[in-house]
Amino acid sequence: MDPLTSLALATAAFVGTHLLLSHPLRSSAVARLGESGFAGLYSLIAFATLGWMIYAYRAGDPGTPLWIAPLWAWWVGSAVLLIASILLVGSVVRNPAFPTGAAPKEFPAPKGVFAITRHPMMWSFMLWAVTHLALIGTPRNVIVAGGILLLAMVGSIGQDAKKARLLGERWRDWQARTSFVPFGALARGKVTAAQAVPGAVALIGGTILWAVVTWLHAPQWSLRALLG
Repeated sequence: MDPLTSLALATAAFVGTHLLLSHPLRSSAVARLGESGFAGLYSLIAFATLGWMIYAYRAGDPGTPLWIAPLWAWWVGSAVLLIASILLVGSVVRNPAFPTGAAPKEFPAPKGVFAITRHPMMWSFMLWAVTHLALIGTPRNVIVAGGILLLAMVGSIGQDAKKARLLGERWRDWQARTSFVPFGALARGKVTAAQAVPGAVALIGGTILWAVVTWLHAPQWSLRALLG
């Protein structure tokens, strides 16, 4: 099997198993395995399919790009990835969508990244994928970024449906006070500008994450290039 076909299959396996185990198969799997058993199975499959993706990606040749963005777009892309990093770090702090732990009887007023969008983690992945797709269109980049974009988009929609089914009015009230599209709640007056400012953890942690990943992955767009 050539590496590009292997990468496509690995990406399909990673995306497909994530969506299936997170949504239609989750309830029956938890009933049979318990929460800890399901978490173990989910993690095992996720790491196995992700490892397959990484192996196939590295095994293949980058190929001829179908497109390459102009120089200025790479600086814009780096700025977008900074935003994505802030959303990602902020999403791990008191995220009501996380499956672990008991859900509160009433969700607090949205603030920080959750006042920007109720799916900050998914949007961080979508921004990452769109940025990588826009900057360079190598076949393997299109496969991986396209798969992550699909996973984040479908996963966020499925998450809303699942949480509404499990939590009922509490989640529907949370949906009414937040927005799927970033800054949608702010535009409709449901949150204030002060509420939509990311907290210190998101801003500092996200900036550090962006700086480290950029330094290692694309040093020509990091402070390394500016500092010589």
